[in-house]
Amino acid sequence: MIYSMRIRLFLILVATTGLVWLSAVIWIFGSTRAEVESVLDARLMEAAQMVSTLMSAQQISAAQAANLAGQSPPGSSLAGFSRQLSCQIWSIEGKLISKSEGAPADSFAQHAVGFSETKINGETWRVYAVENKSEGIRVLVGDNLRVRDTLVNDVIKGLLLPAVLILPLLAILIWLSVSRGLAPLNRVAASLRSRPASDLSSLPTAGARSELAPMIIALNGLFQRLAEARERERNFTAFAAHELRTPLAGLKTQAQVALASEDADIRRKALAQIAHGVDRTSRLVRQLLDLSALEAQAQGGTAQAEFFNPGVALEMLAVDIRSHSRRVPKIKIANELYRLQVDSNHDLFALAARNLLENAVNHSQASGIVECNLIDFGGSIAISVDDQGPGIAEDEIARVTERFFRGRNKSAVGSGLGLSIVAAALQHAGASLALVNSDHGGLSARIVFSAENVQRTRFDTAA
Repeated sequence: MIYSMRIRLFLILVATTGLVWLSAVIWIFGSTRAEVESVLDARLMEAAQMVSTLMSAQQISAAQAANLAGQSPPGSSLAGFSRQLSCQIWSIEGKLISKSEGAPADSFAQHAVGFSETKINGETWRVYAVENKSEGIRVLVGDNLRVRDTLVNDVIKGLLLPAVLILPLLAILIWLSVSRGLAPLNRVAASLRSRPASDLSSLPTAGARSELAPMIIALNGLFQRLAEARERERNFTAFAAHELRTPLAGLKTQAQVALASEDADIRRKALAQIAHGVDRTSRLVRQLLDLSALEAQAQGGTAQAEFFNPGVALEMLAVDIRSHSRRVPKIKIANELYRLQVDSNHDLFALAARNLLENAVNHSQASGIVECNLIDFGGSIAISVDDQGPGIAEDEIARVTERFFRGRNKSAVGSGLGLSIVAAALQHAGASLALVNSDHGGLSARIVFSAENVQRTRFDTAA
């Protein structure tokens, strides 16, 4: 299920705003109710004290005083509700002297002074009592709670109704704000949709929002890696096609010679050339597949390491190389290599060592010797493969690990991929390749490991 970031952000903002709004409404409801009830209680108190004062001054009759209690003072914000209050005037002996219009005949309260609540004929009243001993009367002013609740609710509705009506407008404003806030992201998406697949140029970062900058930088890094991978693939395909075209054309030519010739000696030589060409082409195809596998493995992360014995690994490779060639120089493996345990990826080491051994064999005479030795540099350990060939020109050593590069001292069966495969495999295995021309002639190709990745053992077997 696909979730819209715009809708998700909108819902989060609406829910958060609604929660804050609801909390504010509850607070307004409680505080407004308490404030209005406080004002109405103060009105009860003022009305009762006013009646008591007028009665003490004998400026007004009891009936007039009782009816006057229901009226709000001049300028009161509650003047529109002046008939809500009811007043009773009782003698201290308990005789009803007078009451306002609409007031019940039963006494509002039995207490002498202060606030109380009482229920009369099913109606609940809020009452304030004042006792005037000098006049021998008790003034009771009551407020019907049903009417009071209506008043309080009307006041609160007047405050909350605008808040409720503004919620849809607030939701619309939030939606528009979210859409405008996501506009830079939409522009980036539109830019990506409109560009062709061949355009891997970087997106502009100038003026980009700080939230989008990390994504744009990551995308630009991806575009750069894709461009580099595409360039490598293009070069790889071009070089591979070029390298395969020559041996395949040679195979076709030799096959035509063998078919057209009646001379057995010529056919034999042509078939020998075909066999030689098949070996070279087979090695080239294997190296291309190895290189492709290395690149795929490099995309998957760090290769898994394990301890293995390099002497045993080299011996197995030497046996396999001898089984596929008739004229192979002697491959000598130093005893010190059998006393080591190397913490690295065994398959990558074997891939690199096979190519080094094949290069050494191809550049050596059949009567020569290829030596595998151990070199201890203190901080690092090197496994060297030394041949007796012509070596590499000093000005070409820096380039021999490039794909399909073949120097002046190239062999007849080489394709220029061996050392590039070795360098890539060792890099992925946590090692490195060093190439040194030997003083006695030939090349010393060295697989260099950190001393931390090498352990010495007591295992001792001659090759």
